[in-house]
Amino acid sequence: MTPVTAGKVKYGVWGLIGGAVIAMIIGFAWGGWTTARTTQRMGAEAVLAAQAAICVAQFMKEPNAQEHLQALGKISSYQRGPFIEKGGWNKMPGEDTAGPLVARACADRLDVLLKK
Repeated sequence: MTPVTAGKVKYGVWGLIGGAVIAMIIGFAWGGWTTARTTQRMGAEAVLAAQAAICVAQFMKEPNAQEHLQALGKISSYQRGPFIEKGGWNKMPGEDTAGPLVARACADRLDVLLKK
């Protein structure tokens, strides 16, 4: 390989590497690219938000929802999750059990209704 060709290859490879780095910076900063871990976290947060919305709907569908809402407002914030679990509103249709995260998120959303 001649020195001229070697120089061209050298600068070509460095240009390729630099272009790839710039493409990654632009992609992650402004292009909306995410890592697998970020995508999984965002998906889990979206599922939790949807389940919390269903929980609130099930809570408000009860015939005595206003009484339950007032009872929820009278207890401390750390007891609200177990209150929701005891009422069974955090269970999704077709499921036998539900996690405490759904109850906690549901209680947080119902807290917004309490403040209105």
